[in-house]
Amino acid sequence: MAFTNPRGKTQTSLAEINITPFVDVVLVLLVIFMLTAPILQSGIEVDLPKTRTVKIAPQERVVITLNKDNDIYVGNSSVNINQLGAIVLGQLKGAGETPVYIRCDRRVTFEAFAKVVDALKQAKINNLSIVTEPLETKSGGE
Repeated sequence: MAFTNPRGKTQTSLAEINITPFVDVVLVLLVIFMLTAPILQSGIEVDLPKTRTVKIAPQERVVITLNKDNDIYVGNSSVNINQLGAIVLGQLKGAGETPVYIRCDRRVTFEAFAKVVDALKQAKINNLSIVTEPLETKSGGE
C-alpha cells in the first residue's frame, strides 16, 4: 500500500510485521528444550561406583535405582520393597531372561542393596546387572 506525503514523494506503509526476530526466539527456545529434555528424564541422582569394566545397557530396559536415602525406584516411580518383585515382573512382561539393571548409590549400605537383590530373587528374577561408571584413566597410561 503506497501513499503520497505532503512533499509529493510516494512512500509505503509499515503494515507488514517483521517475523525474523520471532523466528529467532522460537529457534533458540527449541534448542534449549532439546538440550534440557534428556536431562529432565533421568531425574534420580545417584553417585555410581566406578569400575574398570562397564557394559552399555540397551535403551529398552528395566532399571531399579537405590538412592542415598535408600529409596527404591523402578524407572522414575518410587516403589515399596515388598512390591518390588511384582512390579518388575509386570514390566518384564514374561521375558524372564531380560536383564534387570540395578543403579545403586555408592553411599548405600550393603544391607539395603542385598535386600533389593533378595526381593528380586524371591520373585524369580535372576538376570541382574549392576550399573557402574567407568574409571577415569590417567593420560600417561596405566
